[in-house]
Amino acid sequence: MGIFTSGKNTFIVILKKYFSFRNETKSLDPLHELLDSMRRTDFSAVLNEFRENPEILEHFRYYIHHIFSGKTFNLSLTEANILSENAFFPEFRKRMLNKILPPVESEDTVWYLIDYVSVRTSHDLAYFRNVHEEDMDEFFRMLEISRLITKKTVKRELFFAMNILAWRVIGNALDVEVSNMAPEYKNFDNPFLALQDEMDILTKEYRENPDFQLKSKDAQYKQVKVYLTQCLNFTDIAFKNSSKYGISGKINQSLIKIRQQLNRIQDILSLLVIDDEKDVLQKSKNLVFNILEYKSHKNNLRELVADSSTLMSHLITNHTAQTGTHYITSSFRDYVRMFWMSSGGGVIVGALVVLKLFYGLIPGSDFAHAVLYSVNYAMGFIMIFLMKFTLATKQPAMTAATMAKVLSEGKNTQKNYSDFAHLVSKLFRSQFIAFVGNVLWSFPVALAIIYGLEVLFQENFAAEKAAKLLNDHDPFNSKAILHACIAGFYLFISGIISGNVANNAVFYQIPKRIAKNPLILQVLGPKIAKAASGYYARNWPGIVSNFWFGVCLGATGPIGSFLGLDLDIRHITFAAGNVALGLYGMEFSVSSYTLWMSVITVFLIGFFNFAVSFGLSMVLAFRSRKVNFGEVKEIYKEIFRYFLKNPLRFFFPIRSFLDSRAKEMVEKTISTKSQER
Repeated sequence: MGIFTSGKNTFIVILKKYFSFRNETKSLDPLHELLDSMRRTDFSAVLNEFRENPEILEHFRYYIHHIFSGKTFNLSLTEANILSENAFFPEFRKRMLNKILPPVESEDTVWYLIDYVSVRTSHDLAYFRNVHEEDMDEFFRMLEISRLITKKTVKRELFFAMNILAWRVIGNALDVEVSNMAPEYKNFDNPFLALQDEMDILTKEYRENPDFQLKSKDAQYKQVKVYLTQCLNFTDIAFKNSSKYGISGKINQSLIKIRQQLNRIQDILSLLVIDDEKDVLQKSKNLVFNILEYKSHKNNLRELVADSSTLMSHLITNHTAQTGTHYITSSFRDYVRMFWMSSGGGVIVGALVVLKLFYGLIPGSDFAHAVLYSVNYAMGFIMIFLMKFTLATKQPAMTAATMAKVLSEGKNTQKNYSDFAHLVSKLFRSQFIAFVGNVLWSFPVALAIIYGLEVLFQENFAAEKAAKLLNDHDPFNSKAILHACIAGFYLFISGIISGNVANNAVFYQIPKRIAKNPLILQVLGPKIAKAASGYYARNWPGIVSNFWFGVCLGATGPIGSFLGLDLDIRHITFAAGNVALGLYGMEFSVSSYTLWMSVITVFLIGFFNFAVSFGLSMVLAFRSRKVNFGEVKEIYKEIFRYFLKNPLRFFFPIRSFLDSRAKEMVEKTISTKSQER
């Protein structure tokens, strides 16, 4: 192939080397070398060389037609940059393998030719895209491919590709789970069946008259366009209904695949429409560039992840936003209620801190400690959730989704930004009072419990680990800030788990299955079945997310110890309790530096818990709702201006005329409830 030597020669040298004579070879090496050298040459120089050497041009033209002769290109239209699997991970593995070890394709296809000649298709495409349109038109005329789109073999390939795509679309769209996502379309109202009928009529007309030329005013063309639009509307409705019915990864991939295939049919159909002579050259160029474009994105992993995750992240944040509305205080009564809810959480955490201290004193392996710590955290978090208490740092992951939903559904005017800034102040004061409630109670509760134990057993159980507990809360002598960021990341993950479980419950209709389960109805009765159904719908996502949040927090330290890495977590509420144990273990005989540094670090830990979990959740929520990141700068400015004007509103529930508007913004974010399909 000459990969290591082709770059040493100029375009003119290679052109004369291979095309100063009539080259009868079907080898692709000459084209590969020529294309490689062409990228390093100004295109006007390429055209000048062909103008000045008509004989070389004739030989090159012959070679191009010779190597492309008999090669089909329908695969480039039906396969490239279209999902081939109905699940994300198989598709991801397939594309990754294709990047490392490209598949062996049939040598009789244009797909193989492009793979061989253009190793980096995106770079070649960018080169040709930058060529002036007049120069590219002249180049196509020189190679006598300016009327490529009118060739019978080309039209046959285009019709064949359209039919393949239409058959595949129908197969995917008529899948029971997919069609259930859009119950508005039933039986013969399904536009995919009508699309296939029109495609059959169009194909039949072409077969009967190979010289048939499609025009934009033709009834068949208009009818196909109408049904294509309806089919795309079907996918839009299906995606929209996912908020009501939930969705699985498989259906998500199927809908993306259907949409890709429909868009490809539209692309091919537009190539076949020739209204006047100037369209011939334009459509010929479009065909070539489209094939290169599809090929350049064939194994793109970034696009796969973006397409596959956008809807799922939207659904996750949609269900999370529903929960997040409960964490924003609107009145003085809500503010006080949040304090007492967080105080309850602080009491439980104070007890968990002491339990973890004892678990740490038990001899055992890292695995045993990981299990003990995980059970401790998970048990406590589930208790806090079920008792309707609040853990302060659980708020950001929930409220971030609400904030993003407010922005994505608003008109995003200056007035909207002002209302949003006021909403942020309400969120901030909610977080502030939750921090206060957690910390004010976890510290004395942990202190009271460890003191009570000493009174009962005449032993200071915190003495052994007191120095380490206090040292862990010195950011200059430990990785307290890093560990706080790790905890913030886990808080973000717990929000994703909660949203995902809620989505699955809606999609698989678990609450309805419980309510209508024959065995439960017969044994326990319809009243208990209905109550169990409601309990599951309200609490199961929270239970699961809190369980795994506890596992993540509990297992990180022992896993880090096992791997020899300084990994651990720091959470503001637990940090306050640990400082209490550390001070008690040292019998409060500590330097002023240690005391103040521990107090300051507790609030630093809270800040980074909040910043990481809220920041990651906002990125996910913004991305899922396609909020324009260019607006973020203006939003931050408005929030800062609002803070300068009303700093106390970020800490205390001071009334404002904006309260009603902010409340209205939040109420509009309430997600659509699950419905029968």
